[in-house]
Amino acid sequence: MLEFLTPYREWLVWLASISGIGMILAIVLLPVLFVKIPADYFTRPPNSPTERAQSHPWLIGGVWVLRNLLGVTLIMAGVAMLVLPGQGLLTIFAGLMLTTFPGKRRFEVMILQRPIINKTINRMRRRYGKEPLHLPPREDEPSQ
Repeated sequence: MLEFLTPYREWLVWLASISGIGMILAIVLLPVLFVKIPADYFTRPPNSPTERAQSHPWLIGGVWVLRNLLGVTLIMAGVAMLVLPGQGLLTIFAGLMLTTFPGKRRFEVMILQRPIINKTINRMRRRYGKEPLHLPPREDEPSQ
């Protein structure tokens, strides 16, 4: 019935292996990433350049490049996990948190305000004794 897949057998085995490894890594590393975020991360003002950044610009630049490469890799893995086994949405979100782009904070908050994602992340945080993430009020909600 699936004879047309026979020539691609080796590729399918590699794809399944990579998907399985990605799923295991996501299950192990995502809780660590989401638990490490301070509860007020999304409500406090963004970080300003520090004295350390001014004294070691090459080091800071290298870390910035590595962070963005890791973030893009996680985003691509998360997109693949939308159709392969794994926690695609959470992996995409972890990748977005590592990358740097204009409007990032607003985009992250918009994703986190989705009830299913917010509930999942806060459940992970509660399991490790951390308080839930504090989020600014939704733009479509009336302020009280």
